[in-house]
Amino acid sequence: MPLTLAAPVHSELIIKKSRFIGCVQPMADRASAQKVVAALWDEHPGARHVCWALLAGGQSAAVDDGEPNGTAGRPMLDVLRHQDLEGVLATVVRYFGGVKLGAGGLVRAYTDAVAQALLQAEKVPIVRLATLRCVVPYAMEGLLRRELEAVGASLLAVAHGQAVELCFSLPEDAAAALHARLAELGQGRIEWLAMQDDAV
Repeated sequence: MPLTLAAPVHSELIIKKSRFIGCVQPMADRASAQKVVAALWDEHPGARHVCWALLAGGQSAAVDDGEPNGTAGRPMLDVLRHQDLEGVLATVVRYFGGVKLGAGGLVRAYTDAVAQALLQAEKVPIVRLATLRCVVPYAMEGLLRRELEAVGASLLAVAHGQAVELCFSLPEDAAAALHARLAELGQGRIEWLAMQDDAV
């Protein structure tokens, strides 16, 4: 099961007078990652490089930001991959200390900065959600709400018309059991609707 991180975690290394400030954090997509990187440049205007790696489905990235090709972004991405992470951004801000580290030294430095941060990070399983929609008579609304609460489902939208339409989400692995239980309790009075692209 893929894991993500509960919260951002930082690390800091000094290697031959160069300062490497690492961070690993949960991240949904590339656009969000680029905003974080831009903010790091604002926060560290004196830095020489802000290298980063992102594992987020089809939006993964490995950016060397001026370091020799393949010495920063790719090694950082490899660390994330080896730990079976998903939806995670790793960044390393480097302040150059005047001593060149060589390709091997750079790979080790960027790898270590990410690995050190990950040692302190809390890893949590990624829970895939299913979203369901149904229509019930007014008399069944309370029952349905209690059943949703009992399984930890999140109520996303409720519309009151001739009947009550509810849209809710819950972990994918619990959806089939809830569907079966509600079918039994509803005795044919629950109408399930197809999800629309523009649904809540």
